[in-house]
Amino acid sequence: MDPHRSGQDVLRCDLCDNPGPSMYCDVCHTNLCKACVGEHLSDELIEHRVVPFRKRGSTLFCFKHSPKICELHCETCDGPICSLCVSSGEHEQHKKTDILKHFENKKAEIKEDLQELEYNIYPTYQMISSGIPVQRHNMKENSRKLKSAINKQGEILHRKIDNFVDKLSSLIDEMDYKLLAALNEKDDDYTNSISEIKQSITDLKTILDSNDMNLVSTYQSKINMFERLPSILTMTLPTFSPRKINKINIDEQFGSLSGLFIKTEEQGIILKSPPDKKTLISAPRNIKIINITHMHGSQINIDSISCVSNNEFWISGDDNVMRLYNHQGHIVKSIQTRSGNIPKDTAVTRGGDLVYTDPKKFTVSIVKNTQIHDLIRLRNRKPLYVCCSSLGDFLVVIQDLTDNKSKVMRYSGSTEEQDTQFNAKGECLYTFSGFLYRFRKNIVENKNFDICVADGMGKAIVVINHAGKLRYKYMRIPHPIGITTDSQDRILATDSFNNRIHILDQDGQFLRYIEKCDFTIPRVICVDDDDTLLVSDYHIREMKNIQYCM
Repeated sequence: MDPHRSGQDVLRCDLCDNPGPSMYCDVCHTNLCKACVGEHLSDELIEHRVVPFRKRGSTLFCFKHSPKICELHCETCDGPICSLCVSSGEHEQHKKTDILKHFENKKAEIKEDLQELEYNIYPTYQMISSGIPVQRHNMKENSRKLKSAINKQGEILHRKIDNFVDKLSSLIDEMDYKLLAALNEKDDDYTNSISEIKQSITDLKTILDSNDMNLVSTYQSKINMFERLPSILTMTLPTFSPRKINKINIDEQFGSLSGLFIKTEEQGIILKSPPDKKTLISAPRNIKIINITHMHGSQINIDSISCVSNNEFWISGDDNVMRLYNHQGHIVKSIQTRSGNIPKDTAVTRGGDLVYTDPKKFTVSIVKNTQIHDLIRLRNRKPLYVCCSSLGDFLVVIQDLTDNKSKVMRYSGSTEEQDTQFNAKGECLYTFSGFLYRFRKNIVENKNFDICVADGMGKAIVVINHAGKLRYKYMRIPHPIGITTDSQDRILATDSFNNRIHILDQDGQFLRYIEKCDFTIPRVICVDDDDTLLVSDYHIREMKNIQYCM
C-alpha cells in the first residue's frame, strides 16, 4: 500500500505530495496545493476547473455537451447549461443566473427547510404524538368511571326490584295469615259440630236400646240444630299477573349510554419558521411608561395583562370591567363580565378572542364580538387562572373544593382532555391556597409546549411537559406572581419581594435579572410579539414597557 495514500495519513497534493491541499480540480478530481495550480492548468488539452478544496464537487458538467462545464442555471428550464447551450439559441429568451449563485440560493433554501423541520415541524409532530398516551389514559379512565356508574345504577335498580319483590312476598304472607286464620276458625266450628252430632248419635242409640220410660219420655229432638248447614268459606285466591318488561321503559328509568364519536380534526396550524435569534442585552431599559386609568380618571390595580398585538393589550383589575388599551394609554374597548363579578384572570386566543375566569360562578367565559358565552362550567371546582395554548386548547388552574387540591386542566372547547395534579411519586404538583388569593398561580404555555405555573404559595415555578410530566421546579423566587415566555422559549417571572424579574431558559437555568427599570413592586407581566415586556407596578399602577433583548 502506498504510505502516502494510507488511511492513516493526511490528505496530500497529488502533484508534489505536500500535505493539506487547499485547491481541487473538479474536472480531473485532483488534489492541489496553491503552488501546483499553475502547473496543473498548463495542460491545455483539458478544460480544468480549479476551486477551493471546501467547494470541491460544485462543478457541473453539461449533459448535452460533455465535458463542457455549466456556468449558468436556466431558471425557465430549471437546469444547468453551458456556453454551447447558450450559443445554440435554445435558451435565448430564458432567465439565467450564475451557477454558483444558484448553488448558494439552494443551500440557503435547504438550510431553511432543515430549520423548519428540526425546530418547528418535528417538535410539533412529537407534541401531537405525545397526546395519544394521554387519550389512551383518558379512554381507560372514562370507561372505568362509566362501568362504575352503570354498576351503581344497576345496584340501585336491583335493590328497588328486590324491595318490590319482598313487598309482594310480605303481602302474600299477610294474606295467607288472614286466610289461614279464617280456615282454622271454620275448621274448629266444623269439628265441634261433628263432635256434637256424633255424641247425639251415640245418645240416641242408647235411648233406643233402653226401656227406661222416663229417659224415652223426656227426649227432645235436636235435629233442628243440625238441619241448617254451616256456612261454607269461599275464597278467591290472589294471583300474580306479570307484565311484559318494556325495554324502552327500562332505558328511560335506568339511563342510556351515549354513542362513541370519533372525528379527525385538522389542526390548522400555520407552521412558522424559527424566529430570529434574539439575545439578552446587557442593560434592560424602560422605553415607555403607559398610565392606566379609568375613563373618569381614577386609577386601578392591574391583576392581569394579555397582549393582543404589539400595540394593544387587555387588562383587568379590581372591578368587573376588562379594558383593551393601546400603548398610548387610551381605552379601545371595554367589556363587563356577564355575572357582574370581578374576573380572576384573562387570556387571548389565537383568533384574538378574550377569555376570562369567574371563580364565583365556576365558569370560564369567552367574548366573541362583544357577546359573552360560558365556555366551561364546573361544579365544586373554582377556575382561577387561564391561558390559551398554541394548539387552541385552554389550560386552566383549578381549585378542587371536593378534595382541597389544586390542578391544571386542559380543555378542548368545553371538553376535559387532561388532568394534571400529581408527579410520578403521587405527590401534589401545586399547593392549595384555599381562599388566600394573594398566593396566585398564573399559568402560561412556552413555545416548546411546556406548561409553566407560578405557584406563589409553593414558592416555585412549576414546569411540566405537554404530557403532564414534571420537568423541574425553579425555587429561587419567594412567592412568584407574574409569569410569561418569549419567542426564544425563555421564561420570565416576577420577584416582587426583591423588585426584579428573573429570566430562565426553557430548562430552568437562570440567565439574568431585569432590575433597576423604574418599577418598585413588579406583579403581572406579558411579552408581545416583538419580545417587548409589559410590566404592571403594584403601587404606581402603570405599565412599564421594558426592552431586554434584541
